[in-house]
Amino acid sequence: MPAAAVRRPIRIVLTGGPGGGKTTAADLFRREIGSRAALVPEAATLLYGGGFPRPVDPEGRRALQSAIYHVQANLEDVQARLHPDRILICDRGTIDGAAYWPEGDGAFYDAVGTTEAAELARYDAVIFFETAAAGGGSIEGNNPTRTENAEQAIAIDRALREVWRRHPRFVMVPHDPSFFKKITFGLASIESLVTQLLDARGDA
Repeated sequence: MPAAAVRRPIRIVLTGGPGGGKTTAADLFRREIGSRAALVPEAATLLYGGGFPRPVDPEGRRALQSAIYHVQANLEDVQARLHPDRILICDRGTIDGAAYWPEGDGAFYDAVGTTEAAELARYDAVIFFETAAAGGGSIEGNNPTRTENAEQAIAIDRALREVWRRHPRFVMVPHDPSFFKKITFGLASIESLVTQLLDARGDA
Protein backbone atom coordinates (compact mmCIF):
# COMPACT_ATOMS: atom_id res chain seq x y z
CA MET A 1 0.00 0.00 0.00
CA PRO A 2 1.56 3.37 -0.98
CA ALA A 3 2.61 5.68 1.79
CA ALA A 4 0.38 8.67 2.38
CA ALA A 5 1.50 11.76 0.54
CA VAL A 6 3.15 14.36 2.71
CA ARG A 7 1.90 17.85 2.07
CA ARG A 8 4.57 20.45 1.63
CA PRO A 9 4.51 23.42 3.98
CA ILE A 10 3.03 26.72 2.91
CA ARG A 11 5.87 28.93 1.67
CA ILE A 12 5.64 32.70 1.72
CA VAL A 13 8.58 34.66 0.38
CA LEU A 14 9.41 38.15 1.60
CA THR A 15 11.53 40.07 -0.85
CA GLY A 16 12.22 43.59 -2.15
CA GLY A 17 15.01 46.08 -2.54
CA PRO A 18 17.66 46.72 0.12
CA GLY A 19 16.36 48.48 3.23
CA GLY A 20 12.74 47.52 2.69
CA GLY A 21 12.10 45.96 6.10
CA LYS A 22 11.49 42.39 4.97
CA THR A 23 13.90 40.79 7.46
CA THR A 24 12.36 42.74 10.34
CA ALA A 25 8.87 41.70 9.24
CA ALA A 26 9.89 38.04 8.89
CA ASP A 27 11.36 37.95 12.39
CA LEU A 28 8.38 39.74 13.97
CA PHE A 29 5.88 37.44 12.28
CA ARG A 30 7.78 34.35 13.37
CA ARG A 31 7.79 35.65 16.95
CA GLU A 32 4.08 36.44 16.74
CA ILE A 33 2.90 32.98 15.71
CA GLY A 34 5.67 31.00 17.40
CA SER A 35 5.89 27.31 16.57
CA ARG A 36 3.45 27.63 13.66
CA ALA A 37 6.17 29.22 11.53
CA ALA A 38 9.78 28.54 10.58
CA LEU A 39 12.09 31.17 9.15
CA VAL A 40 14.28 30.44 6.14
CA PRO A 41 17.24 32.85 6.36
CA GLU A 42 18.58 34.80 3.41
CA ALA A 43 21.18 32.71 1.59
CA ALA A 44 23.10 35.74 0.28
CA THR A 45 23.61 37.16 3.77
CA LEU A 46 24.83 33.78 5.04
CA LEU A 47 27.32 33.47 2.17
CA TYR A 48 28.60 37.04 2.42
CA GLY A 49 28.87 36.78 6.19
CA GLY A 50 30.99 33.67 5.73
CA GLY A 51 33.44 35.45 3.46
CA PHE A 52 32.04 34.56 0.04
CA PRO A 53 33.45 37.10 -2.46
CA ARG A 54 31.28 39.65 -4.29
CA PRO A 55 32.70 39.91 -7.83
CA VAL A 56 31.44 42.61 -10.18
CA ASP A 57 32.50 41.13 -13.53
CA PRO A 58 29.82 39.17 -15.47
CA GLU A 59 31.44 35.74 -15.05
CA GLY A 60 31.92 36.29 -11.34
CA ARG A 61 28.35 37.53 -10.90
CA ARG A 62 27.02 34.44 -12.63
CA ALA A 63 29.01 32.19 -10.29
CA LEU A 64 27.83 34.17 -7.26
CA GLN A 65 24.15 34.12 -8.17
CA SER A 66 24.31 30.44 -9.04
CA ALA A 67 25.74 29.70 -5.60
CA ILE A 68 23.07 31.82 -3.89
CA TYR A 69 20.30 30.08 -5.84
CA HIS A 70 21.41 26.59 -4.84
CA VAL A 71 21.97 27.50 -1.19
CA GLN A 72 18.57 29.22 -1.02
CA ALA A 73 16.76 26.29 -2.62
CA ASN A 74 18.41 23.78 -0.30
CA LEU A 75 17.81 25.91 2.79
CA GLU A 76 14.11 25.96 1.96
CA ASP A 77 13.99 22.24 1.28
CA VAL A 78 15.79 21.39 4.52
CA GLN A 79 13.43 23.60 6.54
CA ALA A 80 10.48 22.01 4.77
CA ARG A 81 11.67 18.56 5.82
CA LEU A 82 12.45 19.63 9.38
CA HIS A 83 9.17 21.49 9.81
CA PRO A 84 6.55 19.92 7.51
CA ASP A 85 3.65 21.26 9.58
CA ARG A 86 4.89 24.85 9.83
CA ILE A 87 4.49 27.86 7.58
CA LEU A 88 7.83 28.70 5.97
CA ILE A 89 8.62 32.42 5.92
CA CYS A 90 11.42 32.81 3.38
CA ASP A 91 13.72 35.81 3.66
CA ARG A 92 14.13 36.21 -0.10
CA GLY A 93 13.61 33.41 -2.58
CA THR A 94 15.24 31.56 -5.45
CA ILE A 95 13.95 33.97 -8.10
CA ASP A 96 15.91 36.94 -6.66
CA GLY A 97 18.96 35.82 -8.61
CA ALA A 98 17.16 36.47 -11.89
CA ALA A 99 17.20 40.20 -11.13
CA TYR A 100 20.97 40.18 -10.69
CA TRP A 101 21.87 37.94 -13.64
CA PRO A 102 24.01 39.81 -16.23
CA GLU A 103 22.08 38.53 -19.26
CA GLY A 104 18.60 38.72 -17.76
CA ASP A 105 16.16 36.34 -16.14
CA GLY A 106 15.76 33.89 -19.04
CA ALA A 107 19.47 33.16 -19.03
CA PHE A 108 19.39 32.77 -15.24
CA TYR A 109 16.83 29.97 -15.30
CA ASP A 110 18.71 28.12 -18.03
CA ALA A 111 22.01 28.45 -16.16
CA VAL A 112 20.73 27.01 -12.88
CA GLY A 113 18.71 24.27 -14.59
CA THR A 114 15.15 25.34 -13.87
CA THR A 115 12.28 27.39 -15.28
CA GLU A 116 10.45 30.50 -14.21
CA ALA A 117 7.24 28.48 -13.80
CA ALA A 118 8.93 25.93 -11.53
CA GLU A 119 10.44 28.62 -9.30
CA LEU A 120 7.22 30.62 -9.02
CA ALA A 121 5.43 27.39 -8.07
CA ARG A 122 7.78 26.92 -5.09
CA TYR A 123 5.96 29.71 -3.28
CA ASP A 124 2.33 30.13 -2.29
CA ALA A 125 2.58 33.91 -2.01
CA VAL A 126 5.03 36.79 -2.40
CA ILE A 127 5.14 39.93 -0.27
CA PHE A 128 7.30 42.65 -1.76
CA PHE A 129 8.74 45.31 0.56
CA GLU A 130 9.69 48.37 -1.47
CA THR A 131 13.07 49.86 -0.59
CA ALA A 132 13.03 52.93 1.64
CA ALA A 133 15.28 54.59 -0.94
CA ALA A 134 12.26 54.86 -3.27
CA GLY A 135 10.90 57.55 -0.96
CA GLY A 136 14.21 59.17 -0.18
CA GLY A 137 14.58 57.24 3.07
CA SER A 138 17.73 55.70 4.50
CA ILE A 139 18.58 52.08 3.74
CA GLU A 140 21.06 51.79 6.56
CA GLY A 141 20.23 49.00 8.93
CA ASN A 142 21.62 46.14 10.96
CA ASN A 143 22.81 44.12 7.95
CA PRO A 144 26.62 44.46 7.84
CA THR A 145 26.79 42.82 4.39
CA ARG A 146 24.76 45.54 2.67
CA THR A 147 26.88 47.62 0.28
CA GLU A 148 24.37 49.33 -2.03
CA ASN A 149 23.83 53.07 -2.16
CA ALA A 150 20.36 54.61 -2.60
CA GLU A 151 20.51 54.70 -6.40
CA GLN A 152 21.60 51.07 -6.60
CA ALA A 153 18.91 50.06 -4.12
CA ILE A 154 16.20 51.62 -6.30
CA ALA A 155 17.51 49.87 -9.43
CA ILE A 156 17.63 46.51 -7.63
CA ASP A 157 14.13 47.09 -6.24
CA ARG A 158 12.74 47.65 -9.74
CA ALA A 159 14.47 44.60 -11.18
CA LEU A 160 13.25 42.38 -8.35
CA ARG A 161 9.70 43.67 -8.69
CA GLU A 162 9.72 42.87 -12.39
CA VAL A 163 10.60 39.20 -11.84
CA TRP A 164 8.39 38.63 -8.78
CA ARG A 165 5.23 40.44 -9.94
CA ARG A 166 4.52 37.48 -12.25
CA HIS A 167 3.46 35.42 -9.22
CA PRO A 168 -0.34 35.06 -8.98
CA ARG A 169 -0.29 36.03 -5.28
CA PHE A 170 1.93 39.10 -5.33
CA VAL A 171 1.38 41.72 -2.63
CA MET A 172 3.15 45.07 -2.68
CA VAL A 173 4.12 46.82 0.56
CA PRO A 174 5.01 50.35 -0.58
CA HIS A 175 7.44 52.67 1.11
CA ASP A 176 5.98 54.73 3.94
CA PRO A 177 7.71 57.59 5.79
CA SER A 178 6.69 55.76 8.96
CA PHE A 179 8.61 52.49 9.21
CA PHE A 180 6.18 51.37 11.92
CA LYS A 181 3.18 51.85 9.61
CA LYS A 182 4.95 50.04 6.80
CA ILE A 183 5.85 47.04 8.95
CA THR A 184 2.34 46.97 10.42
CA PHE A 185 0.87 46.85 6.90
CA GLY A 186 3.37 44.16 5.93
CA LEU A 187 2.55 42.00 8.94
CA ALA A 188 -1.18 42.37 8.27
CA SER A 189 -0.57 41.29 4.67
CA ILE A 190 1.31 38.19 5.82
CA GLU A 191 -1.42 37.31 8.31
CA SER A 192 -4.14 37.77 5.69
CA LEU A 193 -2.33 35.56 3.18
CA VAL A 194 -1.69 32.85 5.75
CA THR A 195 -5.40 32.79 6.62
CA GLN A 196 -6.37 32.59 2.94
CA LEU A 197 -3.89 29.80 2.23
CA LEU A 198 -4.91 27.76 5.26
CA ASP A 199 -8.58 28.17 4.36
CA ALA A 200 -7.86 27.09 0.80
CA ARG A 201 -6.41 23.78 1.89
CA GLY A 202 -8.81 23.25 4.79
CA ASP A 203 -6.44 23.78 7.70
CA ALA A 204 -8.04 26.84 9.26
